[in-house]
Amino acid sequence: MKHKITVARGDGIGPEIMQATLHVLKESGAQLEIHEVGIGEKVYLKGAQTGIEPTTWETIKHTEAFLKSPITTPQGGGFKSLNVTIRTTLGLYANIRPCVSYAPFIETKHPKMNVVIVRENEEDLYAGIEYRQTPDVCVSHKLISRQGCEKIIRYAFEYARHHALKKVTAFTKDNIMKFSDGLFHRIYDEISKEYPGITPEHWIVDIGAAKLATVPENFEVIVLPNLYGDILSDVAAEITGSVGLAPSANIGDRGAMFEAIHGSAPRRAGQNSANPSGLLLASVMMMAYLGEAEIAALIHEAWLVTIEEGIHTNDIANEETTRQQVGTQVFAQAVVKNLGKKPQQLQAPIYKSVTKIVPLLSPHMTKTQRDLVGVDIFIYSKDTASSFEQKVTKLPTPSLKLQMISNRGAKIWPNGHPETSCIEQWRCRFLSSSGKPTQMYEILKLAETLALSGYDVIKMENLYMFDGKPGYSTVEG
Repeated sequence: MKHKITVARGDGIGPEIMQATLHVLKESGAQLEIHEVGIGEKVYLKGAQTGIEPTTWETIKHTEAFLKSPITTPQGGGFKSLNVTIRTTLGLYANIRPCVSYAPFIETKHPKMNVVIVRENEEDLYAGIEYRQTPDVCVSHKLISRQGCEKIIRYAFEYARHHALKKVTAFTKDNIMKFSDGLFHRIYDEISKEYPGITPEHWIVDIGAAKLATVPENFEVIVLPNLYGDILSDVAAEITGSVGLAPSANIGDRGAMFEAIHGSAPRRAGQNSANPSGLLLASVMMMAYLGEAEIAALIHEAWLVTIEEGIHTNDIANEETTRQQVGTQVFAQAVVKNLGKKPQQLQAPIYKSVTKIVPLLSPHMTKTQRDLVGVDIFIYSKDTASSFEQKVTKLPTPSLKLQMISNRGAKIWPNGHPETSCIEQWRCRFLSSSGKPTQMYEILKLAETLALSGYDVIKMENLYMFDGKPGYSTVEG
């Protein structure tokens, strides 16, 4: 059976490593109908701010998988990440990055490392909702939803069950971000109870990252929100021996994209020296996704044999085990020559005939009493703390009472501290003076009062109570 796939050769070293990968796929007997598209730097420079043309979407949507080389985003503002655009547009919510050590053939301080990073792919800070509110203040929204958390966490547990793994660990920073990361942690705890054969574990992300860097063999599957996952999957890949070895799969309910995790390395373009392993192993993940377990195993085993033979590119070459340092295309030819051979020391992966994981999203709808009780209003002002406080506290606001003024999360009024360093963005919290739910028109009237008094209102955030509990952070965080 022929599988229709979209292929993008990308920028920098992209065309070279894609040529090597397609050569191995062809020689392995993979039955592929390839539809090539142009994306990346040239498309950006034509005026497409996302690096992809409208017609390309139709090609991707009408094929089974997308195999993509790295691309270059032009320097300067106004250009959106193409990877983020593709992932969010196509609903590719799960980013899967196996990070495996290949000791003793590739140098690493962690010879027993075999970790899979499962990263949320659609939201968090990568939603790209940003604002420049004042000349010197910029804001990014960290968007975390129940639906997004549930999909990625359930996928991580399904992945572990599918691959007979025994532990799924979550990393969050919910000791600080109690609502956003707190939601991720809470849903992780809920879902983990549905998988009694898998050990759940949670780490605060900073100490978890330290443990990952020092004792990665203690982890099997790690599930993380988007930003942490992006950073730590690169760290994990690098400590295996080289970031150039790591593949990446982006999986959604109606499509998938496969790529190396490294960049386009434009300074090395055209030198035939780049390691094609990341993209080649991504193509192995693609074949497994397409249900071609035998082809996936055939290529992966040949790649392992090539590594065992000491045929290495310059990024993994070492004095102990490298017998021949080669370029991109010669490495691919060596893999082709080894098709059908079995590795002697490195453990060959086991691919199953059915590899697609489709986690079920529960029909959960959060039912709660939601009451509007006030508003945080953000104001642009170059006043000093004492001057700003004196002016704002005297404003007539009968239905909404000023409760607090803060700056960068630190309380300025009441009972502030003169040592607190302030910037030109001020947060003023107003709550219903009656103690009862407020109305939206009262908030709009308050904003009008501030504007007519000469204040530059740059943002408003409504404050809600959910079942009697505040849905907003205190000034102390």
